[in-house]
Amino acid sequence: MAFYFSTKHIPDLQGLTLTERMKRLEDAAKSLSVPEKMLLNILKLLIICPVFALLLKIAQDWTALLWAVAIILLYPLLVKPIQYSLSAKYLTTNPNSKES
Repeated sequence: MAFYFSTKHIPDLQGLTLTERMKRLEDAAKSLSVPEKMLLNILKLLIICPVFALLLKIAQDWTALLWAVAIILLYPLLVKPIQYSLSAKYLTTNPNSKES
């Protein structure tokens, strides 16, 4: 499985505009199997839960807020490549026609 850090690097989406790429990826994400969706959701949960734990520690140590912000900023860098990679294999099954 190849990791795609940008939608521009996915071979099936090259030559499309950003809105078309996002629409095709959204449709492909709907085709994910249950284990793939569960894996993606567990990954998201593992990233989000420490943020709330750090927010609880702000009363004791204000630097926990900086760590929480850092995790939130890194969230798309961690989740999106995996989401793109999982969805990319379902792009070939989706038609490339535009809906009218």
